[in-house]
Amino acid sequence: NLQVEESGGGSVQAGGSLRLSCAVSGLSSSLKTVSMGWFRHAPGKEREGIVFLEPFTNPTYADSVKGRFTCSRPDVKNTVYLTMNNLKPEDTAVYYCAAYFEGGLWYDWTKFRYWGQGTQVTVSS
Repeated sequence: NLQVEESGGGSVQAGGSLRLSCAVSGLSSSLKTVSMGWFRHAPGKEREGIVFLEPFTNPTYADSVKGRFTCSRPDVKNTVYLTMNNLKPEDTAVYYCAAYFEGGLWYDWTKFRYWGQGTQVTVSS
């Protein structure tokens, strides 16, 4: 089984930046072979898929974060990074990292097998 842990959340003012980390353990192969996703969940709203990483390719971004967020997955490290720039109050949410896509629509959170516990991001106006 895989273990997933997010970190790097915090409180920032609008226009600021944060970098989230998603550490994955229990791998028997390179993290490059594992489908990954980033989701966020704001109170009173549905969980939103924002980034999708397929093996050996570039990430796909939701329109809500495209051009502001950048996801990277180094070849050697067991960590996925999400750099968030020009943060807005609407970005306030708990951010989750997910691993092992099981097919279907990538932004459907039920299609990922492994999840972290989330990290809080709060953006003030």
